[in-house]
Amino acid sequence: MKVSFIGGGVMGEAMIRALIRHNIGPGAIQVGEIDPERVKFLSETYGVRCFSNNAEAIVGSEVVILSVKPSSLTEVASEVRGKLDPGQLLLSIIAGASLKTLQESTGHQAVVRAMPNTPAQIGEGMTVWTASPAVGENQRRLARAILTTLGKEIYVEDEKHLDMATALSGSGPAYFFLFLEALTDAGVCVGLPREIARELALQTGYGAMRLCRESGKSPAELRNMVTSPGGTTAAALLQLEEAGFRGVVARAVMAAYEKSKLLGQGAG
Repeated sequence: MKVSFIGGGVMGEAMIRALIRHNIGPGAIQVGEIDPERVKFLSETYGVRCFSNNAEAIVGSEVVILSVKPSSLTEVASEVRGKLDPGQLLLSIIAGASLKTLQESTGHQAVVRAMPNTPAQIGEGMTVWTASPAVGENQRRLARAILTTLGKEIYVEDEKHLDMATALSGSGPAYFFLFLEALTDAGVCVGLPREIARELALQTGYGAMRLCRESGKSPAELRNMVTSPGGTTAAALLQLEEAGFRGVVARAVMAAYEKSKLLGQGAG
């Protein structure tokens, strides 16, 4: 499999690293990138070929991955418009960019739209994706093989679920990071040294997530198991509930969802 990237930023690099980790040789990866520092870094670190011209970067590849910011879509799409072969698969990880927008801007019909998240950098990502009707079964297998290198993947038939996934799993790591930051600060407030509070928060979060996945129990069941009547956990949870914790989370996800839809419509 030969893969081209348009954009060698954080997520592009994560995907390059994941592909190489899964035995796709650097010689099979090409990158279109205009930042000289990124070109130098990617070339020296991963041994991939870099091009300042995106049209040159896509030549001969089975899959072309768009990994640029939404604001750059119009520019890069114009550079590859009319230069993609009908047999090539275009895979976009651009937040908010719909299948229709991608097809119209690039003039290409075989398009996969995917929403990975940042834990993909360590192979623990969550990617939700969909495909246009022009994407063949073999191309779907190629897309799934690429996305699986990032972690877990879920295919959805209805494209509207992509904006919803952007709000939940796409932006979701930031919600957990904020909670871990707040939990660490709270530990410092009660008197723990910061380095100890940080380690306690990190391992507690990691362990809780693994327990939830591996036990097969629901979050509610696990929460009840650790909450003794009249105990410390019950007192803490009461404060979170009285502060409207669930409602705040719901409003945060809804705000991210609305923003994702606006990005898809071309609004800032």
